[in-house]
Order: sequence, then C-alpha cells, then structure tokens
Amino acid sequence: MKDQSHKRHIAKTITWRIVGTLDTVILSWIISGSPIIGLKIGLAEVVTKMLLYYFHERAWFKINLSKDGEVLESRKRHIAKTFTWRLIGTIDTMILAWIISGDPLTGLKIGFAEVVTKMLLYYFHERFWYKSNYGLSNRNKKEL
Repeated sequence: MKDQSHKRHIAKTITWRIVGTLDTVILSWIISGSPIIGLKIGLAEVVTKMLLYYFHERAWFKINLSKDGEVLESRKRHIAKTFTWRLIGTIDTMILAWIISGDPLTGLKIGFAEVVTKMLLYYFHERFWYKSNYGLSNRNKKEL
C-alpha cells in the first residue's frame, strides 16, 4: 500500500498544481494588470507549491483524526485539509507575488483574492480524488 499511496499523492499533486496554477495566473493577471506578471507568479509557484503540497498530503496521510475510534467523516476531513492547505498556499503566493511584482500590496491582493477561489477548487479536487481508486490497492477509508 505504501508504494501505491506515493503514486496517488504524486498524481494528486500534479493535478492540483495544474488547477491551482491556472487560477493563480488568471487572478495575478487581473490584479496586476500584466499577463507577464501573472505568468511569472504562476510559473514560480509551480515548484514551491508542488513541494509544499506533496508534504501536506504526506502529513495528512499520517494523521489519524478519529472520534471514539471512528475515522473522521471524509467531508469534515476534506474541509480541514482545505483550510490547512489554503493557509500554506496563500502565504506562499503572497510572498512570491510580492517578490515578482515588487509590490507588497499586490502580493496581499493576490493572496486574499485566491483564498475563496482556491478553497472551492481544492474542496472539489479532494472530493474527486476521494471517489477515485487510483493508487489504492483496496478501498479503505482509514488509509485516506
């Protein structure tokens, strides 16, 4: 199961990064007014976010949130994962946008704008992957 879970987490990392990068590029372009700045921010965060996301997935894989011996219901777990990931992702985006644009206010605007869009997109991404059996030898909710 261990090799299978790594494969699954890598696939989730890649699919989320595609969705997340497109969202960042579009928001950065709109807020900065420059498609070049939007692309630079989006491309810069591909590496940082893939690394951060992979470690976030591994940490949540090892966390066993349970109540009275029962694994935390998937929707609640996905909401908790959404909030922890969004905090990490927003801080990363704000820093990168500030560095690339040279304006801390632009970094803050982009970071705050994507809080809502990314949380919605991430929640649906988690639900999609929860229903997928890719990388799972058998369906066991305790392992998710």
